[in-house]
Amino acid sequence: MDQTLHQLGELLLGSVPTVILVALLYALYTSIVHKPLRRVLDERRSKTEGAIEKSQADIAAADARTTEYEQKLREARAAVFRAQEAKRQAALQARSNAVMAAREKAQAQVQAAKTDIERDRGVAEQGLQGEAAALAQEIIRRVLQPAGAGR
Repeated sequence: MDQTLHQLGELLLGSVPTVILVALLYALYTSIVHKPLRRVLDERRSKTEGAIEKSQADIAAADARTTEYEQKLREARAAVFRAQEAKRQAALQARSNAVMAAREKAQAQVQAAKTDIERDRGVAEQGLQGEAAALAQEIIRRVLQPAGAGR
């Protein structure tokens, strides 16, 4: 067992330079490769996350603009519909006014025709009364005339 301990001691003593070399290699790796690599990776991650945050902010801004655009589009459509409705109402009013004017003109023409008919009737009655009186005179004259005198 003594010999085993002695071999173990020599083995440990022989491994000291290897342990020192591994420790030195680890220190060099950490300072030369690992720390700069970690710094680059952290910088890349921060840039990536920053780009993601920026893209999310851009998406939110685009959504806001889209919502605003849609609202303006709805307002513009409503304005167009209101203008169309106003034009339609104006056209209906103009049509109604034209119908009323035509109706009034027709009523005036009917009234004028009635007046003309009444005047013509009055003239015809007077003419007929004059003719009736003349015919009555002629009938009386012929009836009262002696039987052989007028032939």
